Amino acid sequence: MVCISGKLYFHWFWEDFDGGVHFMQGKLILSDGTVFLGQSFGAEGRESSGLSSTSGEVVFNTGMVGYPESLTDPSYFGQILVLTYPLVGNYGVPDPEFWESKKIQVKGLIVQNYIDHPSHFESQKNLDVWLKEEGIPALQGIDTRQLTTKLREHGVMLGRIEIQNVSHSETAFGRAKFKIQNYDPNAGNVLPQVSTDQVEVFGSGKKNIVLVDCGVKMNIIRSLVRRGVKITKVPWDFNPLNSKLDFDGVSVSPGPGDPKQAKATIQTTRQLLKTDIPIFGICLGSQILALAAGGNTYKLKFGHRGQNQPVQDMQNKKAIITSQNHGFAVDMKSLSNDWQEWFVNLNDGTNEGIRHKTKPFLAVQFHPEASPGPFDASFLFDEFLDLL
Repeated sequence: MVCISGKLYFHWFWEDFDGGVHFMQGKLILSDGTVFLGQSFGAEGRESSGLSSTSGEVVFNTGMVGYPESLTDPSYFGQILVLTYPLVGNYGVPDPEFWESKKIQVKGLIVQNYIDHPSHFESQKNLDVWLKEEGIPALQGIDTRQLTTKLREHGVMLGRIEIQNVSHSETAFGRAKFKIQNYDPNAGNVLPQVSTDQVEVFGSGKKNIVLVDCGVKMNIIRSLVRRGVKITKVPWDFNPLNSKLDFDGVSVSPGPGDPKQAKATIQTTRQLLKTDIPIFGICLGSQILALAAGGNTYKLKFGHRGQNQPVQDMQNKKAIITSQNHGFAVDMKSLSNDWQEWFVNLNDGTNEGIRHKTKPFLAVQFHPEASPGPFDASFLFDEFLDLL
């Protein structure tokens, strides 16, 4: 750790094969002025010249595996993802059919040790090549434990990655030639950037579910199609009640950003709550359902992002392990007595699911579709379909 001009700099060194020690070529700059120095890979990596930069909300994920799924999860749009597991890239990048969307959604990636030579029979390329293809910068050699501790203690914050080739004669810390304004994905409505812009149909079956795409993961669609239902995916601001669609239920998908910014989706859900059409919200969809019902949401200090989050079913008191990725939560006290708390997070007591006492409206804050993570909660898809 180095302190220069009142700012803290955390940095690692690495040795070339010739034994020489070099400073890393990139840095993560947090909004409080803390700087973590590391070695760049991905877009504008070691073979590049000049300076590249990206910014977003810096968040951490505690999962041991699943970086291809996490990187393509639209809920990470606008964020710089810190992976706490120390080895990343060791099993490469699978075919796109295993991704959760068509592209990488994060603004940047931070890891401790990047593995450049993957070993897995399904690997199509290494992580560095994939990041380069999609223009996503990344840093390795960062002390992710120190960074995660800071984010846990102070809360998630905005930050930026700056990457520049640095020679031995240019090792002055923080000597970037330009600065960019930090991007905040919660400051506006980001759903148009992750949602479909047209109606799409998946699977077939007698029952049709309208899936409101706020940034849906593909495994939600896969999970429902496997159960023999038809999925009609619609844009985030599409109102099925004003369409000619014949449908039996509605699912409001996960997605990025502050749920209060999704005003059109909230309004549509509010209208749906006046009917008896079954509704199933997942993650952001749970927050939108609560807002549509007159409740409130709030931002968590550092969010829940990982694959080992224990939750308890308040109806039968059973606990399950869940996959999670969210930075906001529902304030259960803000909802009317028509609603009951369905699940609770056993780590911090925050709400993890709501359910209407008399109507077929239910939602969970975690991810029953997993990808990555355990499938303990997959039964919830069956419970929803039983309501149709």
